[in-house]
Amino acid sequence: MTTSLWQSGIPLELRAVYRQFEQWRRIRHPSDRIPDRLWAAAATVARTQGVSRTARLLHLESQKLKRLVTGARPEPQGSTAPAPSPAGSGECTVEVEGPHGGRLRVQLRGAPVPDLVALSRVVCGTEA
Repeated sequence: MTTSLWQSGIPLELRAVYRQFEQWRRIRHPSDRIPDRLWAAAATVARTQGVSRTARLLHLESQKLKRLVTGARPEPQGSTAPAPSPAGSGECTVEVEGPHGGRLRVQLRGAPVPDLVALSRVVCGTEA
């Protein structure tokens, strides 16, 4: 971040989180994910400074930051078991994220699926 940007009214709390991200980025391995503690710090600042501004200054994915700020459910990693549906409804939603970021969401209504884990493995390409 340039000196002129620091002088352009960036609040101290946002500067502090920026420094934490910069320190982590200097020592991380390229394949490392941003730690939860840094996402939490960014979300805290974004609540007062705005999601778009915070994401831009910290070089973050704005949609993920928005989900953290609003308390929306995080996106599933790998396969997840659906939440139980009310008795007799026969509905569930399966969300799968593949190892390369591809996503699939399937809503099942009234159709039994014998093995959701096997289905998710096929979708993710982890099973032949």
